[in-house]
Amino acid sequence: MIKFSFLLIEGLYTAVWVLIRIIVCLIKKRIDWKRELLLLLMYVNLAVIIRFSFFPMELADGKIQPLIFDTATVFPFRINYIPFTHLFEYGSRRDILLNLIGNVAMYIPSGIILPVIYKKLDRFWKVFAVGALISICIEICQLPFSVRSTDINDLILNVLGVAIGYLLYSTVKTIIKNIRSKRSSAHQKQTGN
Repeated sequence: MIKFSFLLIEGLYTAVWVLIRIIVCLIKKRIDWKRELLLLLMYVNLAVIIRFSFFPMELADGKIQPLIFDTATVFPFRINYIPFTHLFEYGSRRDILLNLIGNVAMYIPSGIILPVIYKKLDRFWKVFAVGALISICIEICQLPFSVRSTDINDLILNVLGVAIGYLLYSTVKTIIKNIRSKRSSAHQKQTGN
């Protein structure tokens, strides 16, 4: 049995992130601080996703419980392929709501941040596909840990969160564009152009 602490996993994630960012800056021979700050938002979003996807919600002695890998309990994999089954099979209404809202809410920032950082992600379907890919990767990475399960419901809720995030992003972008357009029209009328 191997136990992985939350701090170890987040530390490894942070080390890999920093290493990648250093390599990118060395290749480009410059640091784009604005972009790095935007990417930092994605780093935080992924750190939150890692926390709540891999580590139990319940604290033990005020500490986050470790992720446990045990070869004796790896197989069979715990996978739910059937949508909407087991969705409401939790101990209390609070746990059901926490699962539903949590799986949606932790992916909303991805739907907002992805199109801001990556200009090529300029369509709903592109952001949706990347969000689904992130969620699929997380679900696959949960396979060897018997305390976690890979669930189609999580994937559905996660991509719903990405979709909501993108719709929020798109709405705000449209509002800003309309405000700028009105200001430009008003300025043109004032200057007589």
